[in-house]
Amino acid sequence: MHVPRHQPGRRAALKILAAGAAAVALPARAWPDKAVKIVVTFPAGGASDIVARVMAEQLGRKLGQAVVVDNRPGAGGSVGGLAVTQAPADGYTLMLSNSTPISIGPFALEKQPYDPVEGFTHIALIGNAPCVVMANPRAGIRALPDLEAMARRGGRLDFGSGGPASIGHIYGELMKKTMGINMVHVPYRGGAPMTTDLIAGVIPVGIDVLTAFVPYFKSGQLVPLAVTSANRSPLVPDVPSVVEAGYRKLVLDNFFGLSGPPKMPADVVARLNSACNEVLAQADVKQKMAELGIATSPVSPAAFAGFVKEQVAQLSPTVKAAGVRL
Repeated sequence: MHVPRHQPGRRAALKILAAGAAAVALPARAWPDKAVKIVVTFPAGGASDIVARVMAEQLGRKLGQAVVVDNRPGAGGSVGGLAVTQAPADGYTLMLSNSTPISIGPFALEKQPYDPVEGFTHIALIGNAPCVVMANPRAGIRALPDLEAMARRGGRLDFGSGGPASIGHIYGELMKKTMGINMVHVPYRGGAPMTTDLIAGVIPVGIDVLTAFVPYFKSGQLVPLAVTSANRSPLVPDVPSVVEAGYRKLVLDNFFGLSGPPKMPADVVARLNSACNEVLAQADVKQKMAELGIATSPVSPAAFAGFVKEQVAQLSPTVKAAGVRL
């Protein structure tokens, strides 16, 4: 008996095979093909949030996709940090990384929630923003050696910061360890209330990120003792660095960068790094960052990862030794 050449069953099978071949032949979708999210580990309105929104707007233009900011504060930055380190490594969830969720927060918790070096892909360094050590004018402290001398004479010196495990708190602990002096930390619920008490003379010394305090230095309400970077800051060119003041071991920059989950694809990392560096080269972005006291520092992913490793090695022992707990 003759069987027709094109049986219905055979035609169906051929269609399935053809569809499968077509699916195999389709190229992989290029990254990014949807919105990219940058997690900020602080509330909206602060320096990290402002930096993230500047970068998000400009990166969106470079990448051709929306880049949105997602604020996830809490536990010294560890809430947002943990969410990012556990996210898919597909390039769609990133973090505005800085010293708090990387070098401080994870080590101030009873159980360290993630490895800040290996638990992320460190993509791009945006820049560095120094802290400033400052005093009430009536405290009689005009320079960093004055602070050390006063602490040695009096046996105790109070200093304020924006809160437990803040960069100002940990820097004060680093000063105590390096100088061998007794300073007592007075934590506040943010930089604003700390500033109010510092101006009022309730505390003699405060330590925080430089940016917000320039107007108080110009008005004479506060006295800047030193910036914590190796060189002077253009925001306060008359204020010496800790190196100039004779304290080379006290150099510490609060950094801003872009990080993502571990083991991100190399091509995505390279594209993000290139896009970030292009954004940071723009005159308007450089100006905005300068207004925030941030010196932009575009580097390769490998160099940024090395920088992170060095800062974690510098700060984590101080956090642990100080018994800081969140």
